[in-house]
Amino acid sequence: MISVESLTKQYGRFTAVDHVSFTAAPGRVTGFLGPNGAGKSTTMRVMVGLTRPTSGRVTIGGRDYRELANPGLEVGVLLDASAQHAGRSGREILAIAQQTMGLPRTRVAETLARVGLTEDEAERRVRNYSLGMRQRLGLATALIGDPDVLILDEPANGLDPAGIRWMRDLLRGFSDDGGTVLLSSHLLHEIEVIADDLVVIGQGRIVAQGTKAELLAGAGTIVRTHDTDVLARALTEAGLVAHPVDGGLRVDAEPETVGEVALRAAVPLRELRGADGAGLEEMFLELTADTAREGAAA
Repeated sequence: MISVESLTKQYGRFTAVDHVSFTAAPGRVTGFLGPNGAGKSTTMRVMVGLTRPTSGRVTIGGRDYRELANPGLEVGVLLDASAQHAGRSGREILAIAQQTMGLPRTRVAETLARVGLTEDEAERRVRNYSLGMRQRLGLATALIGDPDVLILDEPANGLDPAGIRWMRDLLRGFSDDGGTVLLSSHLLHEIEVIADDLVVIGQGRIVAQGTKAELLAGAGTIVRTHDTDVLARALTEAGLVAHPVDGGLRVDAEPETVGEVALRAAVPLRELRGADGAGLEEMFLELTADTAREGAAA
């Protein structure tokens, strides 16, 4: 289990992470979401001992990462697939990890096969790898110690559709076997497909967290019409809360209630449906509208 307790990180007067608390549980995939600059990477760097927190703490299995005698055997980490020695081959990079962790030599070939890197690809210099191949090599380095916890930042970046499906199946199998997965990604559809739990961060603070089912089920109703302003006024007069979203409105009410208000206001509807069908993207955009770089600029 990963436990984040009131974590704060300040750089001078700037607060990158502000009293963040959440857990990532064994046997589950936790999606860690937020706009650029929201504090995701800083939080993950603190988790693995690369950045010291200003206050608060992160424990993995009840211990600080820096207290682990051989961390690769307990925690697999992939924060930047490009941060690999460009002059070494993929096999050499895995061999160094194998030797550092005191693992048998056979683990190198086993792990290369597990992440789908061929013998020919394993002998190439990393400078000649595509981004997708670097992601596979980074995952191999994270997995070679057979850890119980994976901390992954954008692991699907650069993978083609088949590679994304492969990674999804790999992580799902890892968690089904009791492993803990913390996964940050800008590919919201992939998070929606694989994640059990969601943690959403904006401007260094948690703006939502819970199971995927809970967060999406509480999303209300999506409604679209050519007379959005008229409908918005009618909904407000009826005591309902409506939020603009992607050319329509998300209303904190059941579809039947929204439809009745529209009927009384004589507003024809183009779309009316539960927002749980709208998916993670609309929920994410609404929750982070005030904290996203684009939204802040606007």
